[in-house]
Amino acid sequence: GRIYFVDHHTKSTQWEDPRLEAKNKPAPKLEYSRDYKQKLVNFRSKLPSTTSTARLTIPVKRNNLWEDSFRAIMNVKDMQQFYLRPDVKFDGERGYDYGGLSREWFHLLSKEMFNPYYGLFEYAASNDYTLQISPNSGLYNPGHLDYFKFIGRVCGLAIYHNMIIDAFFIRPFYKTMLEKKVTLEDMQDVDMEIYNSLQYVLDNDPDSLCMNFSVSNEVLGQVHEIDLKPNGRNIPVVEKNKKEYVNLMVRWRLVERVKEQMNAFMKGFGDVISPKLIQVFDERELEYLMGGLAEIDVEDWKKNTLYSEYRPTDDVILWFWKVVSNYDNEMKARLLQFVTGTSKVPMNGFAELQGSQGPRKFSIKQYGAVNSFPRSHTCFNRIDLPRYTQYYQLKEMLTTAIENTEGFSGVD
Repeated sequence: GRIYFVDHHTKSTQWEDPRLEAKNKPAPKLEYSRDYKQKLVNFRSKLPSTTSTARLTIPVKRNNLWEDSFRAIMNVKDMQQFYLRPDVKFDGERGYDYGGLSREWFHLLSKEMFNPYYGLFEYAASNDYTLQISPNSGLYNPGHLDYFKFIGRVCGLAIYHNMIIDAFFIRPFYKTMLEKKVTLEDMQDVDMEIYNSLQYVLDNDPDSLCMNFSVSNEVLGQVHEIDLKPNGRNIPVVEKNKKEYVNLMVRWRLVERVKEQMNAFMKGFGDVISPKLIQVFDERELEYLMGGLAEIDVEDWKKNTLYSEYRPTDDVILWFWKVVSNYDNEMKARLLQFVTGTSKVPMNGFAELQGSQGPRKFSIKQYGAVNSFPRSHTCFNRIDLPRYTQYYQLKEMLTTAIENTEGFSGVD
């Protein structure tokens, strides 16, 4: 069996040899109470259930999957039917749905629902694999709110029946689902140009910029002026009120201009799962809950990593990859999310990882004092890693940084 060590003072055990940890002991660990797996167990225990053996029949044609699925789901009037096991029937095909057909249906429907071709969603300006609601969805589809309600129901069904949605959204989408406030930092993963502009306003005296509390919004070549607050177009932005201006701009850009669509989505989602139940999760955990945790290929990750002021053979780098290899898949996803802003790996692997301005590989830079935590720069897919002197120090500092991302000063 594996050797473990006993601390008789605290009556606790551990795998690591405490004699190796004693030297160069890192700074005290930040408080961390998150336990995604336990949260998931508690969440599922509170979901409605049924003893009925009936099934939720979903008849679809493969060449008309989008509309057939819409009719099947939106024709449900008794919400209790959503708790029945799905029974997907592909027209003209013999097969019984013991779970496999349902998984295939969710996968295929995800590709349809979130295809920018339909004008309901679009890719974030920062990359081409995280999605955001299109503020102009109503221009392309007059019935767009019904479709957002439908998509909300499908997402609720996927979570309830332990399926996954094959899509990843910008972080503000998950935060809005959780009724959490969006911040300027959230803008980094959505539109770096707007983020830089707003950060400039905060860092400088805005008097000379001649701005007011309004925003110009162009739709089909026509520019409309929208007030960020009552009579905003007549209120100048000055040093005293610039923080309010930035907060209102962020809220308009990430929340207000897609409010109707998001409300429709949440109405559909709430037909299956009460929004209050998901508030036990944070926005990162909600991403895992909806999109799942894909298997992450560490060798491919390593092969497509760049180093600054480090060499691949340096002890710190060897230790880093040893820690990553020993992480379970959830922790690997958390690390990826900590550094890049999303736990999703591009379809063709880490070679196609995107940054704020196009393709940008994962990178590790030597930076920081040996008693400081690693820092991440999500717009550059970069982690700043101090030159730690011991494996266990690196492991503890990295793990603590990842687990305390929310409210942690190591992300920008």
